[in-house]
Amino acid sequence: MNISTLVQLIWLFSAISLIILVLLHSPKGDGIGGIGGQAQLFTSAKSAETTLNRITWALTIIFMGLTVILSAGWLPR
Repeated sequence: MNISTLVQLIWLFSAISLIILVLLHSPKGDGIGGIGGQAQLFTSAKSAETTLNRITWALTIIFMGLTVILSAGWLPR
């Protein structure tokens, strides 16, 4: 296993994890509940949401960085 294959595996893992984490996020919009004022009934700052945001941003940076490295051809084959 060379370095290029290892980087590709990390890139693939970060892509799949990023898709899963984005799907786990709660919606930010009020939706139809905002019409009757019900949207503010359940709004509270949650630690889980903050942690989920931080992990998502970290995986996004890893994914984008590896995308640039892999597409530029900077790694030996």
